[in-house]
Amino acid sequence: MKDLFKKLVKRLRNKYLVTTLVFGIWLIFFDQFNLIDRYQSLHAMRQLERDRAYYEKKIIEDTQKLKELKTNRENLEKFAREQYLMKRDNEDVFVFVDKD
Repeated sequence: MKDLFKKLVKRLRNKYLVTTLVFGIWLIFFDQFNLIDRYQSLHAMRQLERDRAYYEKKIIEDTQKLKELKTNRENLEKFAREQYLMKRDNEDVFVFVDKD
């Protein structure tokens, strides 16, 4: 046990090793651009990029649907009936909901 302690003390007397250790600890925990915050920022950036790709895809899909609704009267009527439960004066609408 004493040998191990002596070896540890001997290594800690090396000023280059101590300086490197202190510098590494400073970079990991205390610096303005520490590694922990940097990892969290990169993770958040990746999530935002995934969200951006998803919303760009949804914008393209919704633009195509909007174009269809503007050009085709039957699609517009179908959309209004399904989404807003609109009906003609002489009709009754029944809504069935699946309980999954």
